[in-house]
Amino acid sequence: MKANKYTRETINELGKYERNFPDFTVGDTIAVSLRVKEGGKERIQVFEGDVIAMRQNGASSSFTIRKIGANAVPVERVLPFYSPLIDSIKFIRNGKARRAKLFYIRERIGKAARVEEKVLTKEQKELRAKKAKEKAALQAGKKAEVSKAAPTQESTGNKSEETPESKK
Repeated sequence: MKANKYTRETINELGKYERNFPDFTVGDTIAVSLRVKEGGKERIQVFEGDVIAMRQNGASSSFTIRKIGANAVPVERVLPFYSPLIDSIKFIRNGKARRAKLFYIRERIGKAARVEEKVLTKEQKELRAKKAKEKAALQAGKKAEVSKAAPTQESTGNKSEETPESKK
């Protein structure tokens, strides 16, 4: 049976919307603030751990976080990137990873299960800060273009007859 209305591209576009999360990759340590509903109440719960896998697939993009919980019990969560349950993501530190998936960490115990921190030089930190500023400026420019693209009554020249030029 063939779908009449939706193609793969339109389905991907329907589920995607702008998320202002920091850039993170496999090996990085992040703290994800999740909205949790218990009964009638809603609260924010922070889940902090290492990113061990990322799946880039349009609206279906997801990432896996692993942390060591109480009594040394490992906990993994697979979170969809575009989930409305994710309130915010805070970048903690860079991890040194040479693989796309860090599933080998599952078999390791103790200090061997940690991801080594990537130490940046002063120049690398300045370059990263510069890129972050450019990205923020680019996003601000996109917002300005969107507001210019949506014409208001004043910007289209369709003013009412109350203006001083029209009264003369």
